[in-house]
Amino acid sequence: MSAHEEEIEIGGALRRGLGLNRRQFLAATTGVTAVAVTGMGPLASAARAASGTGSNGTLVPPSKRGIILYTVRDAISRDPLSTNLPSGFRRVFEELGRIGYRQVEFAGYGQHANAEGGANLETVEGARLLRRWLDDNGLQAEGNHGFIPGSWPLTPPDLDRFKQVLEIANILGLGHMGTGNDPTGSSYKADWDVAADKWNYLGSIASAAGIKLYTHNHDTAYNFLLDSGPLDALGRPTRSSGIRKLEYFLTIADRTNVYLEMDIFWAYVAQFKYRTFTAADGSKQTNIFNPLGVVQAQTKRFPLFHAKDGKSNPATGNGYDMVPFGTGDIDYAGFFSGMGAKGYHNPMYEQDNAPGGATDPGRSLQYAELSYKNLAALRG
Repeated sequence: MSAHEEEIEIGGALRRGLGLNRRQFLAATTGVTAVAVTGMGPLASAARAASGTGSNGTLVPPSKRGIILYTVRDAISRDPLSTNLPSGFRRVFEELGRIGYRQVEFAGYGQHANAEGGANLETVEGARLLRRWLDDNGLQAEGNHGFIPGSWPLTPPDLDRFKQVLEIANILGLGHMGTGNDPTGSSYKADWDVAADKWNYLGSIASAAGIKLYTHNHDTAYNFLLDSGPLDALGRPTRSSGIRKLEYFLTIADRTNVYLEMDIFWAYVAQFKYRTFTAADGSKQTNIFNPLGVVQAQTKRFPLFHAKDGKSNPATGNGYDMVPFGTGDIDYAGFFSGMGAKGYHNPMYEQDNAPGGATDPGRSLQYAELSYKNLAALRG
């Protein structure tokens, strides 16, 4: 880790622990940055305490067991006046804290209008309310799938809104902020170059606020980049050198300002789907994707993971069916054992299909409890 990264991480740990906003934090820590960077003093102690390293072979320490709130979005969004089940952020936080979770990742700040605080908590006042409920239930907010400007170059309104969501992130104590989407949906090298320019710029702004900016990735980001061979009618390459899109992005995105959140389920879907490419000479080449290998190469570029499990089903297009964590076939014990930097990463349980709908309205929280037990039981 570079001195710049360590300063951000240590500073972020102290700021989140004290509940300071960016301006208060800078005022309170004037003159102590040098101590933090050397790894001595109260800032380093705060960072070590926040890291929560495991013991007795535990692969995910108690303080690192998290959930992205998209998994329980039905509970957050339902009308508390219509049910006795946990509804809205406050009641859901209470239930997640009871289960044992210590981290959450937001997927926006909206809830049902009848829930305490109202429908939209993406405001300074709403963030303060959320922070109080998090603290009351022993929860640390680690990230959010929120606003990343789509325009490039940035428009003034987009830049203003991006800075506002950073302010909200600081109030909540987020160590990371990102998006649920890939940097670009394109397969062309030129578009990934443009995406890297944008993310490098946004990442520098986020780093100045003590926050790591991350992009969340799905299977298509691990398909092969179109960067060679004959050009099509629009002058675009039609074949590949064999490098995968996200692997290329890692080489051109600033490692001190741009981070990634691997959705491990979708990475294994990519392993199933994207096995061959057409080389520049027209030959068919085979290259089996190794999700763990990508992480091992730059493990601290991946501070967050989505721990989403899948049961093998080669008859489907994705090769896996989503299931509660610990009930599928993805080797999470091997993955977490082999990725390195134990105690650094923040795995968030996610299951897109956890909500049970009207026929089973409590299912997502039931799955959250089952998945927590399985996450806690991982040994390696």
